[in-house]
Amino acid sequence: MQRMAEKPGKVSKIRLGKLDQNKVRIDTAEEYDRRLGKLQKELLHIQQTYWHEKRRAIVVFEGWDAAGKGGAIRRMTEPLDPRGFHVWPISAPTAEEQGKHYLYRFWTKLPAAGTFAIFDRSWYGRVMVERVEKFAAKDQWKRAYDEINEFERLLTDDGVRIVKLFLHITPEEQLERFRERMKNPYKRWKLTEEDLRNRAKWDDYVKAAEAMFDRTSTINAPWHAVEANSKWYARLKVLEIVTGALKEGVNIAPPPINGNVAKIAAEVLGIQPDQSSNGMSDEERRGQG
Repeated sequence: MQRMAEKPGKVSKIRLGKLDQNKVRIDTAEEYDRRLGKLQKELLHIQQTYWHEKRRAIVVFEGWDAAGKGGAIRRMTEPLDPRGFHVWPISAPTAEEQGKHYLYRFWTKLPAAGTFAIFDRSWYGRVMVERVEKFAAKDQWKRAYDEINEFERLLTDDGVRIVKLFLHITPEEQLERFRERMKNPYKRWKLTEEDLRNRAKWDDYVKAAEAMFDRTSTINAPWHAVEANSKWYARLKVLEIVTGALKEGVNIAPPPINGNVAKIAAEVLGIQPDQSSNGMSDEERRGQG
């Protein structure tokens, strides 16, 4: 894989309090389903290209408790071939992992050639929850910014695409979602004691998140903040960001048919491939136009 050169330019600062949660919302289920289906199909085509070309990608999800990370990941992975991605839900490190450098357990989860690795929380726990809850000493989380930047630079230099998303909701919206979880017996398992206690440190987490954006949003691996009070809007925006980042500079048109396969198919099955369309339907060709 060709080494990815550092792109020129600047990364804009993210301030959570300035995000507009009143952006245009999705008016109807029909509109949501239509846009979702189109983005999911595009992501499937991207996955197929990455598989054929042995490219690798990492998608990192961070954000508030109940911000909708799981729902966004579910919509993102619904259309994908399960052989080509792995979702890693990250919780507290095990006793064995605590005896090693905190990045160790993420090195072991990096994507194989042709696949995506999706992290539901990530190595950024060192500069977020471990900082705020004092699980890491000040000198540990302060040096972690440079360690993380170097970790990600090693990956992007090796051709890995990294997409980092932070799903932001307001404290009021989080409270409503916590109430919904408490009332719904099928969602109560999602609510933990830590979720409830963390609300008391909201301002500390905002400070930590914004420092994280400032110190680790780089040209090759920038942070993307997603206004997530509206679940439909957030899911669509997540897919727009992911598809846009993964297809940048990548030709996602299907590869030409293998000549030997075409010859055998003609001889054995009497099938002649449509070379002009590369096997795409009329609808798919119109969608790429």
